[in-house]
Amino acid sequence: MSLKEYKTGQSFPGVIGRTFDVSQPAWPAPNRAKDGAPNVLFIVLDDTGFGHLGCYGSPINTPNIDGLAKDGLRYNNMHTTALCSPSRSCFITGRNHHSNGMSCITEGSVGYPGGNGYIPFENGFLSEILLQHGYNTYCLGKWHLTPSEQTSAAGPYDRWPLGRGFERYYGFLGGDTHQYYPELVRDNSQTEAEKTPEEGYHLTSDLVDRAKAMIADAKQVAPNKPFFLYFAPGACHAPHHVPKEWADKYSGKFDKGWDAYRKQVFEKQKELGIIAKATKLSRHDPDVQDWDRLTADERKLFARMMEVFAGFLEHTDHYIGELIAFLKELGEYENTLIMLISDNGASAEGGPTGSVNENKFFNNVPDNLQQNLAAIDDIGGPKYFNHYPWGWTHAGNTPFRRWKRETYRGGVSDPFIVCWPKGIKAKGEVRTQYCHAIDMVPTVLDCLGIEAPVQIRGVTQSPIQGFSLRSSFDNAKAESLHKTQYFEMFGHRSLYHEGWRAVCPWPGTSFSESGLGFGAPMDGKKLTELDAKGWELYNLNDDFAETDNLADKERDRLIAMVGLWYAEAGKYNVLPIDSRGTLRLADPRPQIAVDRKKYIFYPGTQVIPSNAAPRLTNVPHTVSVHASIPKGGAEGVLFCMGGNDGGFVFYINGGKLTYGYNYVADQRFKIEAKNGGIPEGDHVFTFEFAPTGKPDIPKGKGVPANVKLFVDGKVVGEGNLPVTIPISLGLGGGLVMGADTGSPVMLAEDYKPPFAFTGSIKRSLVDISGEPIEDLEAKVRMYLARQ
Repeated sequence: MSLKEYKTGQSFPGVIGRTFDVSQPAWPAPNRAKDGAPNVLFIVLDDTGFGHLGCYGSPINTPNIDGLAKDGLRYNNMHTTALCSPSRSCFITGRNHHSNGMSCITEGSVGYPGGNGYIPFENGFLSEILLQHGYNTYCLGKWHLTPSEQTSAAGPYDRWPLGRGFERYYGFLGGDTHQYYPELVRDNSQTEAEKTPEEGYHLTSDLVDRAKAMIADAKQVAPNKPFFLYFAPGACHAPHHVPKEWADKYSGKFDKGWDAYRKQVFEKQKELGIIAKATKLSRHDPDVQDWDRLTADERKLFARMMEVFAGFLEHTDHYIGELIAFLKELGEYENTLIMLISDNGASAEGGPTGSVNENKFFNNVPDNLQQNLAAIDDIGGPKYFNHYPWGWTHAGNTPFRRWKRETYRGGVSDPFIVCWPKGIKAKGEVRTQYCHAIDMVPTVLDCLGIEAPVQIRGVTQSPIQGFSLRSSFDNAKAESLHKTQYFEMFGHRSLYHEGWRAVCPWPGTSFSESGLGFGAPMDGKKLTELDAKGWELYNLNDDFAETDNLADKERDRLIAMVGLWYAEAGKYNVLPIDSRGTLRLADPRPQIAVDRKKYIFYPGTQVIPSNAAPRLTNVPHTVSVHASIPKGGAEGVLFCMGGNDGGFVFYINGGKLTYGYNYVADQRFKIEAKNGGIPEGDHVFTFEFAPTGKPDIPKGKGVPANVKLFVDGKVVGEGNLPVTIPISLGLGGGLVMGADTGSPVMLAEDYKPPFAFTGSIKRSLVDISGEPIEDLEAKVRMYLARQ
């Protein structure tokens, strides 16, 4: 006898009698997807340019991604926002990035509707929509869609993955993470990797294993239930981390330099039909060095940095292949709608010489070529947070000009592959229809036969702003439905309209030509000047790579497009324009707790992300740890903030109280107690950080400082820091007590992570009041006792 079911909102269709024998049961119907509904898989790469994938002309081996292209379609006219979080908000909502409050990464949010970092609940996520239609929903890898100040254990959790329609999550909440020592979150709690780098751990393989397990968990119980998997590995964002054997595959492959790479890829793109035969290669960028004029050491270093990147990408492709093979093994591949995309063009955050620590970029600290050369044998391993030089960035975006953070096509034109063997007849073809990141959600809904909901959890939904690409799947000549699209990133603006693109570069066509660097401020007077004289115009129908500026010849058209840009800006909350770049990271933002000058922290708690921790750059502060030393002594970390890319650590080693400071891996300083031998029992261990000068933030210098060490209120050591970090203590770690988890602040000769404290810690006090230390021990004990 079949069960009688009824839908939510319907009246009970059974019979309720006085007793069971004269009654007929009926059950609320489970939320089931339509029969035969396809799975949906988004694969979101990071900082991967138009000329990086093998199927887009690159010499880098990506056979598994190429296999998706062979079974599906490659689009050569897909566009993103030029930055990661903004693009990802478009992928998952179908709305523009300023409509999502995501003008920038969440760490650079501002107090205006278009940039506050709070994606409105009326802009529903695809996960929330598909959950309503009987899908399992999984998110793996990079998230970066929660306000950065809300990623601590205090929450709120409503903008974490599980708060936005995903049933399960495993990955990292921020913009990047150490690939060997990642900052992992499982669902709504922090977790640790189950292996160490020495045991073969790498984040990408871990993410694939978790993804396969999540799919298998449900499919073994309900094989007919479809899933939506949002899979976003850290690759190929910095740090470029990959086991040495993968990088060594490319030994010598890039010795001819970035211009040779561009020419090779450009010719291959024409051969593959990715670009038209008549396309002109964009110029050699004025900011990029001439390879032939570099020294032998520079060429050796830069070639190795690209070998590491290439190995990282091939390594990622290998594990994507494992995921695809698993779908085939389950019999799910044919009916899985797969979309693979990068979130922006290749990244120039490595600067002209590359970097062994990307955190230098975020703190305006210039790189040091000699330090980079000294690190050459370890690039790609866990010791460094490395990034290649921007000559390779320019090459990775072939045939376009410029890169990530700018709205020339090098920043916003990205590889995009759609593969759905059961749903798309065409195989291995190229599609030229104009499309944008906001078109992915409406395309999925169209393919699934689902209308965009009017409400999600009681919240009335805003209109989806993108257009479905389904009409182009089996018709190469289908009309482009996306007619107009604005762009804005850090003051760099452009507009697409019916085959034309107007671009207003800021701070200019290049740094060397403008005489300005990234993050140059723009005021109203400058904006007016740019609107009058700074716009360029390109006919993409004849000029795919934006090489022929028609601004003078098509003045009336350009004026109309500038006006249209402002109309779109008003429509989508783009204003005000904020070009300040990394300086936005230092802006104060609302915190969950009221502002205070003293903070108490407890042992055994989760790591506190840096954006939710006390701001300890450029301000006087003391950190006091109430701890107990057992008989025989103790060692280990008492208090730590940051990672191998920058931060500080307060610890006991060899019986000596020690303060270690890592200035963006450029310099490390150590201040020790004069004598060791701390007796057993309860103690208050304190360091006092007292600025002795002013910061020079634009030049990457925080305050110099004097640091004093105290045991029970008595000075036991003192030293000076000639320079400190000006903006961000570290990308790869937060605040933690009792250990240096993740990548270590100091070097291996200082201690081996996590260097857990072997005594016991009761509480810690961070004081940023700036009050002088008097009767320290008594005051700290009294304050800690009150908490």
